[in-house]
Amino acid sequence: MNENLNVCIVDDDDIYQFTMTLTLESFKDIDKIIVFNDGAEALDFMLSNLNNEEELPDVIFLDIDMPIMDGFQFMEEYVKIKPKVGKKIIIYMVSSSVDPSDIRRAKNISAISDYIVKPIEEGQLKSILAELRDNGKI
Repeated sequence: MNENLNVCIVDDDDIYQFTMTLTLESFKDIDKIIVFNDGAEALDFMLSNLNNEEELPDVIFLDIDMPIMDGFQFMEEYVKIKPKVGKKIIIYMVSSSVDPSDIRRAKNISAISDYIVKPIEEGQLKSILAELRDNGKI
């Protein structure tokens, strides 16, 4: 489990994409950063790479509110394909929403590891990835 990580950002906010990518690029244990603007793009990628562990992300940071396919719609489809996915993927729902119904809905989806309120600080991101490694989840 000492290999470098593939991290996926699914979010339509260009500034968030830029800052997350810049922060993740500064971490030495990140191998690849994949960015999608909506859930449909991410789902298409997942379907195209079901058995390609090297391409699939280890961790996904998934926004809720996006055009075409939002985070919850992505999760509905992901849960259906999850048994076919060639590796374990950790998914964090990331949103600026502090609406208790959004948080509750996310926490009721077993494939979502946690709900994180934006913005994600660099230290918080490091802690999340370190905890995943320390607990053997990635």
